[in-house]
Amino acid sequence: MATRVMKLRETTVSTPEPEKPPSQAKRAEIGRYLLQVDRQTKGAYATAELAQTAGLAIKTGHPVVQVSVYDNIECSNTLVELP
Repeated sequence: MATRVMKLRETTVSTPEPEKPPSQAKRAEIGRYLLQVDRQTKGAYATAELAQTAGLAIKTGHPVVQVSVYDNIECSNTLVELP
């Protein structure tokens, strides 16, 4: 039986790697204070007062959920309570 020689295709053009889609875990947050609902970040605010008022609005509409304001710099968590 005769031997068969196979020619391989030459690749001279390099294919670029496909871009990875952005994941939810790598979201860029803008602002020092993060509003968290049941430990999920829902928004970022520049001041604690803005985050507290947004958290209070969520807490009045849904009193069962846990709403908190997280400070990125001091690494502290403050719960939002109904008045």
